[in-house]
Amino acid sequence: MQRKFLSNLVLLLVLNLIIKPYWIFGVDLQIQNLVGTEEYGFYFNILNFSFLFNIILDLGITNFNNRNIAQNNHLLHKHFSNIFVVKLLLLLCYFIITLSVGLVIGYDTQQIKLLVLVGFNQFLLSFILYLRSNISGLLMFRTDSILSVLDRVFMILLLSFLIWYPPTRQVMKIEWFVYAQTIAYLLTAFIGLVVVIKKSAFQGLHWNWPFSLMIIRKSFPFAILVLLMTFYNRVDSVFIERLLPKESGKMQVGIYASAFRILDAVNMVAYLFSVLLLPLFANMLKNKDRIVPLLRLSFTLVFTLSVGVAFISLGYRSEIMNALYPIHINETPAEFLLRISQASQLFGLLMFGFIAISSSYVIGTLLTANGNLKYLNLTAAFSMVVSIALNFLLVPVFQAFGSAIASVSSQFISAIIQIVLVVFLFRIEPNRAYILRLIGYVLGSVALVYGLKTIDANWMVLLSVTTFAMVLLAFALKLLDVRAILKLLRH
Repeated sequence: MQRKFLSNLVLLLVLNLIIKPYWIFGVDLQIQNLVGTEEYGFYFNILNFSFLFNIILDLGITNFNNRNIAQNNHLLHKHFSNIFVVKLLLLLCYFIITLSVGLVIGYDTQQIKLLVLVGFNQFLLSFILYLRSNISGLLMFRTDSILSVLDRVFMILLLSFLIWYPPTRQVMKIEWFVYAQTIAYLLTAFIGLVVVIKKSAFQGLHWNWPFSLMIIRKSFPFAILVLLMTFYNRVDSVFIERLLPKESGKMQVGIYASAFRILDAVNMVAYLFSVLLLPLFANMLKNKDRIVPLLRLSFTLVFTLSVGVAFISLGYRSEIMNALYPIHINETPAEFLLRISQASQLFGLLMFGFIAISSSYVIGTLLTANGNLKYLNLTAAFSMVVSIALNFLLVPVFQAFGSAIASVSSQFISAIIQIVLVVFLFRIEPNRAYILRLIGYVLGSVALVYGLKTIDANWMVLLSVTTFAMVLLAFALKLLDVRAILKLLRH
């Protein structure tokens, strides 16, 4: 299983590292710079609001289905046609609830129109993830890897033309960005649907009320978990926009989005671990295989990656933000410096959340595969309460920076509780030598970032040298072992 995990992880990473960085910096970033911080902040807030009710589109079916199909491949034919109908009904419920809440909290006509478009995109994305859960549940990881980047490929093709064609570049609208996503999701969903139909011997839609209730009942604990995690991970921009005066709220959301972009990008890499690990863990637990070797391997990989990224981001926060975000046309130099300064502070703090988030993608996935949804839900509920309370306390005083404190705090609380649960439930004996090596890597990373930064050289050169030095440090501490990895990939 370690070999299967590593070989498919390499493919996933290669595809995503080719496509998604260009999407983030060559497309998404360009859109924000063209439409402006406030306009993109307007979209970003609507997007995060739509995420809050995203669970209605799925009710935990995707995670339940991934685990279930991985352990019982023969059930795909029986489940697919019924779940397809359930997903369509959930779309109707999602629109009714989301638009109603939007109206209650005072969204105007322009916000509601954009919410309809973004909400439909959320449905398409949810449906794609459900289709992929069937494919990865069958352990067809290569096909799933291609689908994981296909929507971004279509978006890049569509939006690159709009960005670089002078007549459209000069009048870029955020709505065009949303329309391009809709087209890309529709094409990807169609291709994924064709694959699943072939594998499930699909013969038509069937509605079985008792069966649908059974699926929803079994999926419900997964739904609660996703709902709670979404609230404490995505509620920040909504609090910023609602708790601050209108104009400053829009600007602060836009600045928060600027800092959040890279965190969102690296989170995609950590998320890939959970995509592979959930069906693998579920299959291993069913067959009563030893789980600790794969758990340790995957946790070590995400820990070394996330700690390195967090400290490099903190050390070079100002340089990175200045490189990504130029001065806007109607912005004074003083306003630009203030915006970049605030974005840099947010970025340096938010990136530490990546350590907690990536750890949860490994540890939480094992708990999910083991069926420990009650513990995970209690953990997520506690983290959500902490996040909401801190947002109410800190946002009026510290604006977006206060929301970043709330976000990182709740993420670390969740990750620490999950680690304690895994150690207790799986009776894992703490390895002191391993823990000391992890601590050594953290301390060494701090020394490398700030030690090398004292050298008078181009910051991009220093960043590259620091990254390379961190990789060498991980090998020196035997957190990474080239021979062991190559041996696993060869066999």
